Amino acid sequence: MSAQTSIAAPVRMSIAPAAETKTPISIVQAAPSASEYCLELKNLNKSYGNGTHATAVLKDINLQIKEGEFVAIVGFSGSGKTTLISLIAGLIAPDSGEVLSKGKPITEPGPDRGVVFQSYSLMPWMTVRDNVALAVDQVFKDVPKAERMARVLKYIDMVNLTPALDKRPAELSGGMRQRVAVARALAANPDILLLDEPLSALDALTRAKLQDEIIRIWSQEKKTVILITNDVDEGIIMADRIIPLKPGPGATFGPEFPVALARPRDRAAMNHSDEFKKIRKEITQYLIGVGADKNAGDGDKVVKLPTVVPNTSNDYQKAAAPQRKETPPSDRYVEFSKVSKIYPSKKGPIKVVEEFDLKIRKGEFISVIGHSGCGKSTALSMIAGLTDVSEGGIFLDSREVHTAGPDRGIVFQAPSLVPWLTAYQNVGLGVEQVFPHASAGERNDIILHYLERVGLADAAQKKARDLSNGMKQRVGIARAFALSPKLLLLDEPFGMLDSLTRWDLQEVLMEVWARTQLTAIMVTHDVDEAILLADRVVMMTNGPRAKVGKIMEVDLPRPRSRKALLEHPDYYRLREELLNFLNDCDHT
Repeated sequence: MSAQTSIAAPVRMSIAPAAETKTPISIVQAAPSASEYCLELKNLNKSYGNGTHATAVLKDINLQIKEGEFVAIVGFSGSGKTTLISLIAGLIAPDSGEVLSKGKPITEPGPDRGVVFQSYSLMPWMTVRDNVALAVDQVFKDVPKAERMARVLKYIDMVNLTPALDKRPAELSGGMRQRVAVARALAANPDILLLDEPLSALDALTRAKLQDEIIRIWSQEKKTVILITNDVDEGIIMADRIIPLKPGPGATFGPEFPVALARPRDRAAMNHSDEFKKIRKEITQYLIGVGADKNAGDGDKVVKLPTVVPNTSNDYQKAAAPQRKETPPSDRYVEFSKVSKIYPSKKGPIKVVEEFDLKIRKGEFISVIGHSGCGKSTALSMIAGLTDVSEGGIFLDSREVHTAGPDRGIVFQAPSLVPWLTAYQNVGLGVEQVFPHASAGERNDIILHYLERVGLADAAQKKARDLSNGMKQRVGIARAFALSPKLLLLDEPFGMLDSLTRWDLQEVLMEVWARTQLTAIMVTHDVDEAILLADRVVMMTNGPRAKVGKIMEVDLPRPRSRKALLEHPDYYRLREELLNFLNDCDHT
């Protein structure tokens, strides 16, 4: 039986919201007997490959989970988090050890366990409604058709996809497809819910809404939930305890962090809670330490950059054309002047972005934040020259932008790589274009430097088709950095990565930005990422007709680190300002 067919089992569930309680869930209780554990992992080991080619993925995994407990596991790329979920789901068998459900061994998939993986398959020929109904009709066969359809429509509306009810997956964005998968799993209402980063691609408001819905169902039905997440705040808002899964090979659990916060947990109130700040700091510092241990010595391996400059730089162009006048410093190095984007539709033209007005100084780092559909990516695509401007104009270094060019390095959430080329060759495509005047050795050093900086030294000769999604993303980031562009454009490049990799690459990005003084625009839905990286955060109103709603100055000292940020007295004030803006926007 596949992961798709073992979605959930019928559970007697009232749709009415659960009564709120201020009583915190007790973490420390008398140890239950083995039969009272809902799930138990005993000395679990799992490897892939045979003999000398075997790679240990999980080693000596032990865990006991009580009935109705909510456990969050913070997993890193390559730490075996999906393998762990697959073992619990019964999709694969351990090499040794066992997985027990209420004292009985799990040997195959069962209808009591609903699974949502990070990339969850949808039937491409079915609409959103039909994909969700597929699960509901299977699990609630004896329920009247009208009630089944009401359940389908409820959960589609809950993930904000009612307008896309009759669309097929090919017509949806990646984030919208993920919302369909989450709706399908929740609508089936399993006893045990296994969630493998199901919310990672969603905007902040939709993610928060789904978090609240999962918590509501959990608290009402006292389900057992295991959530794999790369978001520390998500773990704190949802879980009874948080357990890090340390990177492999031979991944093991780190120390447990009980979340002794009263429920229900209000996000705005938590921002003022000393206990929340304490838990958040402890977990973050532990994970930073894990990252430091993992990367110890890596800096010694990085190839030094040659001094050659790209042919898109002003220094290169001045040398080639000495008569060109020096451009004085300007507050309008990048300028969006009343920029609008209009798309045709069956109901007439739709203005997605309306009079987007923004001036950016040379060397400034701008974060753009807002909910899905607010036009963030559209604005970025227009300055990249990939989408035509309908009204107004965009200027870079005093020249109007009309087409794409190598003076702008772009990293999208899913970077486009040539699948039959290696990671090295994919980065080399850009390097050859902007460094044709450099020697072969200099170009080689540029390529290797950035591949090593993003942690891909050992994968340089692997073909793109053989890389994981996270590794492909790192190749895309290396390629953009290697261009040394006038303007770096980043469209949620770290959104699908685990915490450790994301923090690592944020550090790389800050280092490159500080060294090169690149001008950068990053689209993100991560409040902490926006504050950590930016000089200013541009907050966009909801679309259609989205525009700049507010601009927040981030007056925090540089160089910045995540640890220092958590301890700065202004950090939580800035965080609250962003959260309040996002919460005040109606998500239309």
